[in-house]
Amino acid sequence: MADFIPLFMFACVCLVLMAGYPVAYSLAGTALIFAGVGSLTGYFEPTFLSALPSRIFGIINNQTLIAVPLFVFMGCMLEKSKVAEGLLESMARLFGKTRGGLGLSVTLVGMLLAASTGIVGATVVTMGLLSLPTMLRRGYSPSLATGTICATGSLGQIIPPSIALVLLGDVLSTAYQQAQLKMGIFSPKTVSVGDLFVGAIIPGLLLVAAYSIYILLVAWRKPDAAPGLTDEDIREYDESEHTSLWMNLIPPLLLIGAVLGSILAGAATPTEAAAVGAVGAVVLALAKRQISIKTLSEVAKNTTEVTCMVFLILIGASVFSLVFRGFGGEELIHEVFSAMPGGVFTAVLVVMIVMFLLGFILDFIEITFVIVPMVGPVLLAMGLDPVWLGIMIAVNLQTSFLTPPFGFALFYLRGVAPPEVKTSDIYRGVVPFIVIQLMLLAALAIWPELATWLPEQLYG
Repeated sequence: MADFIPLFMFACVCLVLMAGYPVAYSLAGTALIFAGVGSLTGYFEPTFLSALPSRIFGIINNQTLIAVPLFVFMGCMLEKSKVAEGLLESMARLFGKTRGGLGLSVTLVGMLLAASTGIVGATVVTMGLLSLPTMLRRGYSPSLATGTICATGSLGQIIPPSIALVLLGDVLSTAYQQAQLKMGIFSPKTVSVGDLFVGAIIPGLLLVAAYSIYILLVAWRKPDAAPGLTDEDIREYDESEHTSLWMNLIPPLLLIGAVLGSILAGAATPTEAAAVGAVGAVVLALAKRQISIKTLSEVAKNTTEVTCMVFLILIGASVFSLVFRGFGGEELIHEVFSAMPGGVFTAVLVVMIVMFLLGFILDFIEITFVIVPMVGPVLLAMGLDPVWLGIMIAVNLQTSFLTPPFGFALFYLRGVAPPEVKTSDIYRGVVPFIVIQLMLLAALAIWPELATWLPEQLYG
């Protein structure tokens, strides 16, 4: 019975979270209760907790995690300065007369906004507020409109610079080093956030291309579901409108290009590139005259709230993982995976299914900080590529956040959708996009080079 205490501990955390208690307190509180009872009964060695101060100091002193508040600041500033709104309006005019053109505009703007914010909830809510009323007013099918917004909003999970990839890269880096030390490699290789960013580019672009093709197919087969704009809806472009289009399109592209380009070229770390993005977002807001003391106050408040949430969850997850290891949880997982028929394939499949189901009740931050440290070292010790594993986890969680009836993206959109949009419309609309993402997961499983080829070409 004592061997299964780590599993009881994990199940208890899931129950506490489902009861609605804050994530950080649930993780740390459950771990400390189990540690206390374990110490009294002799199943837990209290000296494990002596490593907690150094762990917390390591979190605070982690240079990679400084990118989190900087990327959050960049995304909030672009949202509050109405850059996304101007971009969507301009691209809608450009594609407007094409059947499905507005859907394509939403997809492309969602991709750019995802690359800017890196936060799924922020992108879905923003796109829901900006584009859903317009799509419905132009005659789009409610299911197609809501499905497109949910799917493109969730691209913040995989399109770099994604906060999910920043956190996942930091956790996988530690797990990869632990795996190599267990394998007897005492000069371990490293994996960085930049590696994950580069590895996510091809899968992310494939998703955007697949979404766009699906929207065009729907528009071709069912013109009434994705009509183009009529002459009454849109006028012919004049010179000022073209100027407005390029003025709205070029600056965000330059900003994202500067952030990603500096990372890809090796000129800056993700943290340094995040600082460039934060400053660039402020300059962009100043250039558009969309900045004020009120805007700065809202951006600073939102950035502080998200950053505090991330770091508090990370501290709680560190307490949980420390106690989990103290009870022998890592050894238990290794024994279970090793005993599975099918070897590494079955182990990866089980982990992906568990993460997919946990994505219904946990956000990517909790899964990254709780689940990945538990299973990451074991899977990587089996010889898996850390970049491939990270991209698989990111796409898997992105699919989970879209899947009815519990997907987070569905809840976010339901909260801002007009009353005439039924929940069943949202559920029905996301199904084709879920199929597309499952196809990408299968393609990544069959051809890992989709995630590993570009990092190898750039970094050897």
